[in-house]
Amino acid sequence: MTSWVPEACTLPTAERPLRVAEFDELLSTGVTEAVRVAAGHLRLTLRPERDADAADLVARESACCSFFDFALDGTALDVRVPAAHVGVLDGLVARVA
Repeated sequence: MTSWVPEACTLPTAERPLRVAEFDELLSTGVTEAVRVAAGHLRLTLRPERDADAADLVARESACCSFFDFALDGTALDVRVPAAHVGVLDGLVARVA
C-alpha cells in the first residue's frame, strides 16, 4: 500500500489502489497550482473542467476518511488534516504534476 494512505482510512483495502489512482489522475492532470498554506492545509487550484470530478472524489473520500476536511469553492480546493495526518498532504503534494 502507498505510504501516504494512513491506517485511519476505512476504505476496503482492495479498493485503495483504485482511489489512489483517482487522486493521482486528478492531481497530475487537473491541478494547476498547489500551495501549502500550513502544515495541515493544502490549497489546490483546479482546472475549471475538473471541478465536478474533484467534487465527486472528495465526497467519496470524506465518507471513508473522516480526518479529511475538504472545501471546494469553484476551482479552489482546500484540503485540511489534523497534525497526525500531515503525511497525507505530503503524499498529495508529491503527486501534483
